[in-house]
Amino acid sequence: MQTTVSGLNERQKACYEENGYLFPLRVLDAVETERYRRCFIEHRSQISERLRTLPPRQQYHVYSETHTFLRWVYELVSHPRVLDAVEDVLGPDLLIWNTRWFAKLPGEKMYVAWHQDAAYWGLHPPKVTTAWIALSESTAENGAMRMIPSSQKKPLLPQRDTYAPDNALSRGQEIAVEVNEDEAVDVTLRPGEMSLHHIGIVHGSGVNRSGKPRIGIAVRFVTPEVKQDGPEKQVAILVRGRDNYGHFDLVQPPGPGEDSPNGARHSEAVRRMLKNLMPEDYTD
Repeated sequence: MQTTVSGLNERQKACYEENGYLFPLRVLDAVETERYRRCFIEHRSQISERLRTLPPRQQYHVYSETHTFLRWVYELVSHPRVLDAVEDVLGPDLLIWNTRWFAKLPGEKMYVAWHQDAAYWGLHPPKVTTAWIALSESTAENGAMRMIPSSQKKPLLPQRDTYAPDNALSRGQEIAVEVNEDEAVDVTLRPGEMSLHHIGIVHGSGVNRSGKPRIGIAVRFVTPEVKQDGPEKQVAILVRGRDNYGHFDLVQPPGPGEDSPNGARHSEAVRRMLKNLMPEDYTD
């Protein structure tokens, strides 16, 4: 029987600090995993027509910030076992700044180029971690994340915007120098497991070359002292502790039973995010 985590032990904390990532951490049991997987598949079917018109890079508009209007997504990303692990990395005061689904179905061309989140998120200080929660297997064959160990300890590498349509990042970002892929570690996960990774780690993921889907959600946690560069004050949800800084507009999570799109709430969260991440490209 698989056991679930409740916080991190000292060895795990040291591993995260050294490598810049930690996996696997079991945060969902089999029943929970199946429930959330069914919810995602149902949600994806509801937005399938819109997805067909969008290349992976532009799917940000429909795959991000779903925790702001879907109760089941909020429950998933604020699961106590997720928060327990994140708290041991960032401390007791936690905000969810952003969420983004990464679903790679068989035959799709979506990939994520080598990049460092710290190079374009504009978050300071870097008290930020990403929890990546798997609802399906995540393997080398179906496009699991890959990490370059300890790269978060080095200066940020130069990056460029490619706007490549199949690169899932908002501007098609990629590192502009060669990355030694022989050093890369595949972040393999079973359904219900998660990984954590540092804002400065060099990471990416390839195309799904298998016959199985890869379904997961990235949850970006920050501490309240973090600020983001840009003209827009971001929306965030306080999920643990207190916010004594006021750097984000705190909103309430969706209420019980809110499992259908709230257009205004979602659109505003996405608008503010893209206004800061893509100031040259995004207009109201």
